[in-house]
Parts: sequence; structure tokens; C-alpha cells
Amino acid sequence: MSAVAEQAAVRIQGLTVSYRRRRKLLRVLNDVSFEIGHGEAYGLVGESGCGKTTAAMALMRYLPDNAVVDGGRIMFGDEDVLTASDSTLRKWRGERMAMVYQDPGSALNPSIKVGEQIAEVYRFHKHLGKSDALAAAIEMLSTVQISAPDRVARRYPHELSGGQQQRVMFAMALATDPDLLVLDEPTTGLDATVEAEVLDLVEQLRAQFNTSILFVSHNLGIVARVCERVGVLYAGRLIEQGPAQELFQSPRHPYTLALLRCMPRLGMRKDTDRLDSIAGSLPPLGAEIAGCVYADRCPIARDRCRNEPPQIEPVNERHGARCFYHEQVPGIPPQAQGIEQVPAAAVEQEALLEVEQLVKAYGSGTNALLAVAGVDVHVARGEVLGLVGESGSGKTSLAKCIVGLIDPTEGTIEFEHMNVTKGRSRGREARRRLQMVFQNPDNALNPSHTVGSILRRSLQLLAGVRSKRQQDAELEALTRSVRLEPRHLDVRPSSLSGGLKQRVAIARSFAGKPSMVLCDEPTSALDVSVQAAILNLLVDLQRREGVSYVFISHDLAVVRYVADRIAVMYLGQIVDVGPSEAVFSAPHHPYTEALLSAIPTLDIEAKARIKLRGTLPSPSDPPSGCRFHTRCPRYLGDICKTEEPPWQESTGGQTYRCHIAPVELQRLQTQDADAADAAGDPVG
Repeated sequence: MSAVAEQAAVRIQGLTVSYRRRRKLLRVLNDVSFEIGHGEAYGLVGESGCGKTTAAMALMRYLPDNAVVDGGRIMFGDEDVLTASDSTLRKWRGERMAMVYQDPGSALNPSIKVGEQIAEVYRFHKHLGKSDALAAAIEMLSTVQISAPDRVARRYPHELSGGQQQRVMFAMALATDPDLLVLDEPTTGLDATVEAEVLDLVEQLRAQFNTSILFVSHNLGIVARVCERVGVLYAGRLIEQGPAQELFQSPRHPYTLALLRCMPRLGMRKDTDRLDSIAGSLPPLGAEIAGCVYADRCPIARDRCRNEPPQIEPVNERHGARCFYHEQVPGIPPQAQGIEQVPAAAVEQEALLEVEQLVKAYGSGTNALLAVAGVDVHVARGEVLGLVGESGSGKTSLAKCIVGLIDPTEGTIEFEHMNVTKGRSRGREARRRLQMVFQNPDNALNPSHTVGSILRRSLQLLAGVRSKRQQDAELEALTRSVRLEPRHLDVRPSSLSGGLKQRVAIARSFAGKPSMVLCDEPTSALDVSVQAAILNLLVDLQRREGVSYVFISHDLAVVRYVADRIAVMYLGQIVDVGPSEAVFSAPHHPYTEALLSAIPTLDIEAKARIKLRGTLPSPSDPPSGCRFHTRCPRYLGDICKTEEPPWQESTGGQTYRCHIAPVELQRLQTQDADAADAAGDPVG
């Protein structure tokens, strides 16, 4: 027995789970076994549909009514969760185990103030009186580092930011000092800075409470930072398991290696590097597979792999992989075929989009919320502008003004020499040539129409294609360009995976041969393998069609890979703009510096991170002077409070809005980064 098993807080042994659908049992987990030690963080990674959430729900015994546990045990201490009585489970969930969900907005009761929701835990499980329970709830809000906890306790969930809502979920989960904390994608959809703060919180609370953690995620960089050991799930099978540093630096299963190669690294550029997406897809639920579950997608699969199921082969005493040929995995060459060799579209280096002094206010008078505060944006034909910043910085409001979904309060928008400031007054040609791809294709695609009818309608309305013969030809070319199969045209969006739905959304936006496409977080909800395929597709379409993008994302590694130039927004203003390489290199605005330091990477070694003070101020009451001065780690004093910062011009065509000159800022940033790296401590 391993050292982990001897001191395990949780032991999952041979867990097999199926879902009952239309009188059929569809296998979701197949003979899954792993342990979590006391005070240990164990990461469970893999694509959507591989069984991660089912394993987490089984551990809490929160499985839905149509779930059937076909075999195995889940030992929590010396007792089996699967056979525990309802009263025992209630006691465990109130005192010894807790769960934090992916979407805190859905998990919190919208009609009850957050302080009262946390106080309920103390009242029912600690038997405290009403006032004592509320006092304990406020104290726990302080423990999870919510500023002004007494004020926050009196607010409803919708009045809090996503990061604050997630901290409230942690406060509820930790209210009874649990031995086990299950985290199911707790940072998905959060900004890089908020995500980093939540991960800091997880590490601090684990040290404080000695809590064991099951961390479920598809973000490998986050798991590398938080977890000591990692298990990789594929099609319901645990196909590799080992220490996080060893597994990520030297994977021994082809699937793990493929996942790692899907991620855009900070040094990669679309001009020279192609992302290595994984061909094919997961086998359907309930599929009877005689051999290895990954054989159909594996580049080194042989006849034995297709006919005989592999067992966990030991790499060493703590690391194992379910692969007959795991010793050959490090030598697998990248599967990407290189940059697509197609003639690049002829592009004139002229201004395609000109946004001047754009202002967007919601409400009026003293209640006005200034989402965009005097922004200038210029995008050349064939160029990709990356737009980054925290939630509430104004990115999406700016994009909606540009695409015509909302009208700006002040300023002008000129697109292809047409004044398109007012969305309703735009002609058909402007609407055709300026399109948008949204974050969630489920909300953007009509669920009652087939994919074919959705795309045909776009060809009719955007491209003016009327004859059926021409529609058929255009439809074939369009689906081929986004790598959709003909069979996909006859199904409704609900029958497609998230990646395929996003391909349909991209195809629809390209139906009218646009000059510019605004992409609002188009890959944030996708697995890394699907994300790689979508990013490759967007890059290919840009090269082939000469289209421009405004690419909005909170994933700075993705933005650096895709974008030619980057604009950084903070509280309604652009504070840093320039070529990608220049913005990512010192000197850059102190806010950009903080964003870059928060990027989760697969580098297990400690890296410097700049911790911002406080939370993003309200756009309805922005700070005077420099809007960033209330959180800035390089705050100079009264000049930052009272005077608007000037635009400083750095090398390589970059400009940023700050009182610190480029030479001095570069000296400070380089000096502090070197010192922090040497000490292994965060900055700020």
C-alpha cells in the first residue's frame, strides 16, 4: 500500500457508474481508483464528458436519480459513502465534507442575503442562535478575504461580482471546518486576477484547516499550481496518475501529452506555431470498447491496443499510465501540420475601424454607470486586436457598441469609411461586413432549427444568396471552411458538442464574407483540445479571407497567440495598447503587469505574482486622477490621486497611461521581477 493510502482521507476503489437513459445503461465511469491524503490536493483533469463531475458528485453522493453505481467503494475515513445512511450523510455534509460548484450564481439563493445563507449553516449544524450565527458568518466572510464583510453580508448574490460570489461559496463550504472540500471547476469564467486570488485562497485555507481537496478542472495550469498529485480521466477511465510536477513535465500517456500540447504557451505565435489539437472525439457514452479507450485517437496505437484493455503500467512507485507503450510517449512528434500553406488574402494596410472618444453610460444623472469612458480604437484591415481586462472593465460594452447591439452615449464609430455610430441606422452592407461570435453558442443559435437551416438563413440575409443551387454550393464551401461534416447540417444545435456549436456560430458569422468579426470570449468555456482547434480555425480564416478580429478574452496566453496588437482596459478606459510582444514585455502599465503575473502556467516552480489591493471600483463612482491608483502596486502618492496620467510612449510602438516614465518603469519592473523570482515570493 502506498504512503498516500496509509494516511488517505478518501479512497475511491473500482468506482463504476452508469446513467439510465431510455431503458439503457450508459457507462460513465469504469473501475476508477485513487486516494486523497489528509491535507492533500488531488487534481482530476480531462475533456468535458470524461466523467470528472460524475466522480465528484459520487464522492458527495449527489448523483442524480438516473445514476446507477455498478460497483466499487468510496471510503471516507473508515466508512463507505455509498452505503452510509441518509442521517449519516447529512451529518457528514454539514460537518466533514463540502462542495464548491462551478457557477456560484446558480448555487446561491437569489432571494436570501448572503450573510443569512452562510448563517444557516451555523444555525443548523453548529446550533448557534440567530445573532451568533450571523456574527460567525461575517467572521467567515473576513476569513475568505472579502473586504467590508458586514456590508457584503447584507447584500443579495446578484449585487456581488463573480469573484465575490465564489468567495461566499467558499465561506459556506468552510463554515464547519470540513475534512474534505470538493471543487468542481471553481474558477471557470473568472478573470485572471480573480482566478489567482481564488487559488491563493484555496492554498491559504488548506493550510489553515488541513483540508483534503478534490480539484476538478480542465485547466491544466491551475491544477499544476494547486495540486500535489493529478489523475487524468478519459472516457470514464483513469488513464494516468502521478505527482503533478512529474506528470506535467514527463507525461507517459499519449492523451496527457496531447492535452499539454493543446495549450498555447506564452512564447508561441500564430505566425510560426500551430496549436496541436486532438483529432477525433470522445467515444459515445455506453460504447463497448474491447481495447484501449483512446486507441482511435492515439498516434502510436497498434492492434494490441484495439483488442486488449491496458492496465495501469508503473512508471515508478508513484506514477502510472494505462498504456502498453508508455515508454515511447516522450518521443511522439507533434501532430500539428504546421502553418496552413494557403495564399494569404491581399490586404491593404488601411484603417478598417476607427472608434473616437466612445462613451457608453447606463442610466442618467447621479445614477449613471460609465461602462466606457472616452475610448479610442483603431484596427487595420487584416489585423487582430486583442482586448483584455477584468470583468467590469467595459470590454463587452465596447464590443456591443462596435457591432451595433447598443448605441454609444457619445463618440463616433467609422467602419470601412461608413459612419455606423447608431446601430439602427446601419445599412445591410455594414451589418453584413461586421459580425460577432459570442461566448456561449447555446444562447446564440436557434435551438428549433437545424444547423443547415441556420446557415442557409444567414446566406440569404447576409450574402443575398437566393437560388437553392447557389445556396447548396455556398453551404458546402462554408461548412468545409470550418471543418464541419455534411452530417452535422441535419441536426439541431443541442445534438452537437460545445466545440461543434462554436464552429456553427463561426460559420454563420462568415456567411456574408465579413471584413471584421468581433469574438467575445469564443473559447472560454471549451476544453483545451477544442480551444486549440477553434483558434487554429480562426487563424486560418484570417489568413485565407483577410478578415480582421477584435478578440476579447481573459486568457492572456490565448490573446498573445492570436493578436497582432493588444489593448488593455481598466474601468472603462484603455490604459495600455501596442504590438503584442511590446505589451507583454517591460515596461508596461502596472495593471498589465498584474494581469500578466496572474496567468496560470504549467511551470510548477513558484513565480512572482502581483497582488492587487481591494476590488475593482464601481464604474458609477470611479476614482479621481488615475483610475487604477486605489489598487496600484506602484502608487506614487497625491499625483496619482489628483491628476489624470499622461500617455507615455515606449519602444516598439506601445503607449500606456501612467505617471511613471518608460525608463524608470522598466527598471522597477525588471528589478522587482528578478528579486521576486530569486526569493520565490509574490510581489505587492
